[in-house]
Amino acid sequence: MIRRFAPEDFQEIVEIEEEAFSEHNSLVYMNFYEMVGDGFLVTEKEGKVVGYVVGYRSAENEGHIFSVGVKKEYRGMGIGTELIHAICDIFIANGLKYARLEVRNSNISAQKLYRSIGFIQCWTEKKYYSDGEDGMVMKMHLHPYRLLVSKQKYLEPVSSDNKFLTTIRSPISYYR
Repeated sequence: MIRRFAPEDFQEIVEIEEEAFSEHNSLVYMNFYEMVGDGFLVTEKEGKVVGYVVGYRSAENEGHIFSVGVKKEYRGMGIGTELIHAICDIFIANGLKYARLEVRNSNISAQKLYRSIGFIQCWTEKKYYSDGEDGMVMKMHLHPYRLLVSKQKYLEPVSSDNKFLTTIRSPISYYR
């Protein structure tokens, strides 16, 4: 289940962040909660927070995905993908056309995930991280993204009299 962050989730977010990132500042998440309430989402499984995403409007038509994290034992289950889809839905609902994020050059698995969703590499920020590692800036145009996601997740083929029809399975929403 994906839902908005609540203050009682704070400790679990800090644990995920410390596990996932070498650089972290847990207090920044309480600031984000106060600044971008709708853009701070968590995934809950069996009553535990196992992932989160934070995103906000960074320009007139662009949303910035500040951070995505998933507990180690829950990685590879599609949770990060669903969180990114959910924050992009919020960006689209707020009239944004693009999503942007940064990722370490060494984080090949995250880059692969972002590319599979539709992000493309735009440029490299030299010495972006405090340890001197470069950061890759990736962007995605949200409207083709929405169409792609809609086709993959919410449309199903139906055969009828040798004609190929497409019908909507359910309303477009990532929230369960």
